[in-house]
Amino acid sequence: MPFAGVWLRSAFLPRTADMAELFADLHIHSCLSPCADDDMTPNNICGMASLKGLGIIALTDHNTCGNCRSFLSVAKKNGVIGVAGMELTTSEDIHVVCLFPELDDAMRFDSFVDTKRMKIKNKPEIFGDQLILDGEDHIIGIDEFLLPNATSISIEEVGRIVSEYGGVCYPAHIDRQANGIIAILGTLPFEPSFSTVELHSRDSVSEYKDKYGLSDKLIVISSDAHYLTDMRDAESSVSLFAEPDDHSALRRELIKMLGGKL
Repeated sequence: MPFAGVWLRSAFLPRTADMAELFADLHIHSCLSPCADDDMTPNNICGMASLKGLGIIALTDHNTCGNCRSFLSVAKKNGVIGVAGMELTTSEDIHVVCLFPELDDAMRFDSFVDTKRMKIKNKPEIFGDQLILDGEDHIIGIDEFLLPNATSISIEEVGRIVSEYGGVCYPAHIDRQANGIIAILGTLPFEPSFSTVELHSRDSVSEYKDKYGLSDKLIVISSDAHYLTDMRDAESSVSLFAEPDDHSALRRELIKMLGGKL
């Protein structure tokens, strides 16, 4: 199996001159998620990623892509490949990571999800702030409605919908009780079929791989970071067939890989 933390279905892929090997963390929250620390700003996230040696990171706030625009611009300045994403809460209260190759794709999906949200006013003093920032980490807005609530998008339809917006999705932290697909449904369902699953703990891989038949899945280990100190060190890597400086091509290759198309 190549590369710690990311397991591929097949054997080693051949190395070529146009292949980039990148340390990754594909599940990070910003201060737009009420449960995340206010210090999780685009600049702090990308600066920490750079310090940790991470090459590709995804911003995945709860049911919104509202900070993705500033995040992508800051990531590029820090020499980090940023991926626009979202941690969607399905109607069953299952968390699903949704990632997109381009910002426009993510923002179109964001607009769609906004129509499927339960609009209950946030109480910052209880749940936390929901801050929208610019590329200098200045507050330019807030989301007044509580973000983590379940949407009306079901687990059966989420894959198809995300695909229609050019992205890929997979169940988040399936080894956790809170909002994990296995904890809620009792197993990883045969349908809908996901090519990739995310685990939070590396120690869970062997148990979950055997118990829930994950041998044909790509297993991704991500931090689900809500604090800067939660972000992963440079320990989980992925190889993508594109020029290292071509961020758009690398994101497209990542989406293909996570969707089982490589």
